[in-house]
Amino acid sequence: MQSRGKIVVASQHYPPDPSTTAAIMADIACRVAGDHEVVVLSGSSGALPALQTGPGKPRIVAIKNRMAGKAALVRRGLSELLFAARTFFALIRELKAGDVVLTVTAPFMLPYAVAAAARLRGARSALIMHDLFPDVLVMAGILKPGSIVTRTMRAANSLMFRALNAVITIGRDAERPLLSYAGMTRNKIRFIPNWATLAPGARPITPDNPFRKALSARFIVGLSGNLGFTHDPEIVFEAARLLKDEPDIHFLLSGWGIGFERLKQLQAEANLANVSFVARVEDAELEAFLAAANLWIIPYRKDVAGVSVPSRFYNLLAVGRPVALVSEPEAEAALTVVENGLGWVVTPGRADQLADAIRAASVSCDGAMAERTVRAAAKFDRTVAMNAYAGLIDELLRNPVLAEQR
Repeated sequence: MQSRGKIVVASQHYPPDPSTTAAIMADIACRVAGDHEVVVLSGSSGALPALQTGPGKPRIVAIKNRMAGKAALVRRGLSELLFAARTFFALIRELKAGDVVLTVTAPFMLPYAVAAAARLRGARSALIMHDLFPDVLVMAGILKPGSIVTRTMRAANSLMFRALNAVITIGRDAERPLLSYAGMTRNKIRFIPNWATLAPGARPITPDNPFRKALSARFIVGLSGNLGFTHDPEIVFEAARLLKDEPDIHFLLSGWGIGFERLKQLQAEANLANVSFVARVEDAELEAFLAAANLWIIPYRKDVAGVSVPSRFYNLLAVGRPVALVSEPEAEAALTVVENGLGWVVTPGRADQLADAIRAASVSCDGAMAERTVRAAAKFDRTVAMNAYAGLIDELLRNPVLAEQR
């Protein structure tokens, strides 16, 4: 029997958008729709997969959304502001007292609109914290720590956190920076990590893998996914340059974003023989691609702890591959690597350390590392995460003063 309060999921990214955020929000919406009425305010147009339509599934409300490229910062900012404004007015129409609205930090203006609309309509609100703004922009060097824009955004965050009923973090390291904001309290924070979308199990490294066939090197170093402002493409390329005279090691790169454009520019200038690019890999080929490499790199800039968590991390573990993570040791992914013995953690900005880690991986005799990565991936289970989201939604529906009574 469904409860009287409904759930509204507000997300710019939703299927058929192929992004990780879209898949996460769809999984949550469909899981909760088994127990409650769910409405999705989606910024993605197009037909949904068949499994996400029909009775017992969310009702989709399309929000007009024109996304500019990530390099077009001004146009993208205006597009995201318009999307947040349209979502605010849609929420005013949809929400009633006692409802729950769930959103995510992309685009960064959306959570403010959601928190304001929920407060005006007497609904409860929860935010999934994928990236913490403006902290992530300061970390990327786009904003100065003491600038007017940074101070204004931090003041707005304090108001938003005071209005929100719950903030879901996907990394343990997020609690410290969150609690630096007035209006944020520890009893609002829920830790629900993301999960692997591939079934955990060590995939063999085979010469007939379609992504390895053209490569003669024995040891393949992979880089995959979106490289945005928080990532450091230069450290990857400089590590490849340092290893260019070691023919057994080859870099296989596939992804998108400003970081990949920078990598292509660097390769066009240097033309390193040990670097190859592959077009963006579709979901149907993802498993084969991830199984092609012996080691995967996740290259973050400095000061990433608490402001961003790599969702791709869990699928790399699921296929039984170690990682070379460029990150501070206190970051969530670094904690997981060290606690479980899953690879190497490299100091941000130190290409020499990354090259040394790759060399060490290429001669490693730790045959049990693949088993450890698979066991670690199994801990980040979709069912466990979905049950945690469902439990939080039920709690918010039952208790309008959740944050004060925990």
